[in-house]
Amino acid sequence: MRTGFERLAADGYRLLDGEKVGVVTNPTGVTRDVRHIVDVMHADERVDLVAVFGPEHGFRGTAQAGGSEGRYDDPATGLPVYDTYLKSGQPLADVFTASGVDTVVFDIQDAGARFYTYIWTLYDCMEAAQLAGKKFVVLDRPNPVTGRGAYGPVLHKEFATFVGRREISQAHGMTVTELARLFNGEYLAHPVELTTVTMTGWKRRDFYDASGLPWVPPSPNMPTADTALVYSGTCMFEGTNLSEGRGTTRPFELLGADGIDGKWAAKANELALPGVHFREAYFAPTFSKFEGKTIGGVQIHVDDREAFDPVRTGIALLVTAKSVWSDFAWRSDNWIDKLTGSTRVRTMIDAGASTDEVVGAWQGELAAFRNVRRKYLTYK
Repeated sequence: MRTGFERLAADGYRLLDGEKVGVVTNPTGVTRDVRHIVDVMHADERVDLVAVFGPEHGFRGTAQAGGSEGRYDDPATGLPVYDTYLKSGQPLADVFTASGVDTVVFDIQDAGARFYTYIWTLYDCMEAAQLAGKKFVVLDRPNPVTGRGAYGPVLHKEFATFVGRREISQAHGMTVTELARLFNGEYLAHPVELTTVTMTGWKRRDFYDASGLPWVPPSPNMPTADTALVYSGTCMFEGTNLSEGRGTTRPFELLGADGIDGKWAAKANELALPGVHFREAYFAPTFSKFEGKTIGGVQIHVDDREAFDPVRTGIALLVTAKSVWSDFAWRSDNWIDKLTGSTRVRTMIDAGASTDEVVGAWQGELAAFRNVRRKYLTYK
């Protein structure tokens, strides 16, 4: 299996010949021997690399969730690093213009979920590159949880935020080059001049470990590929008053709150969800919700990842948590609506709907998205 960057480099960077290049990347933009592509390209006289653009968490990855590194000069290369986080439209286009680049290259490892912000950095950068008259190149990497299918609710456009700009499903089952083609073909008012460098040797059924690539945490709370496996479902707990496991060694695999005991794991196991079991667990987050307090909850154990449906599992855990814990509440800003893309999940669970009823409610819109998605799938 070869990544987009490996193919670009093997071809002598001919695609970038004569261009002043800027790279949108983060710590995941590495070679197989974990050298950063910015360091590799900067040292190669065949590439005129003049700028770096950092997303959420920053280019070198020094910032926590909801943060970035700002504008600075990279100590290792001397290159100017520009901050893209929470910038879009003309302000981001102005950043590209000020940088002096001709071509913007994107290379970031995604996690496969709509609310993982790097795909919206991709979207915003594509839009801004078009406004600034820049070319755009996307280098592909694997979807770590496979590209077999799309799952979960589809965003309603009135709920568009940085955790979901456009109408895609919660688990999209696409790679970043496929998403770039989808964005360009369906959602951008004015398509950017786009080139995608696909992978070779990657199959849609492949999980991340089949790639042979090192796993570099794409964000501080995505420590392993196992985290990505559950993330598109359990990140919905960010929209509740329960801990989603931030501040532990197993974020998004550990969920809990003060006052929860073994009843939750027992209730969830009664559902006999495919590919997963739940263990009664106790933990003390070192930061975020319930910082320093020992709380109870569940640990998710996926034992058949091909049968496992993360979004259905996440809904089941929300339904059962509400039924066993009297203090269950949504975040006061209704963040759950931004994460799930509409009011439906929140209002249906509040009304006492079952897991099957909630999941069944989005099947029509999911089928429609799958039809659109199919046009942009590159790999078999």
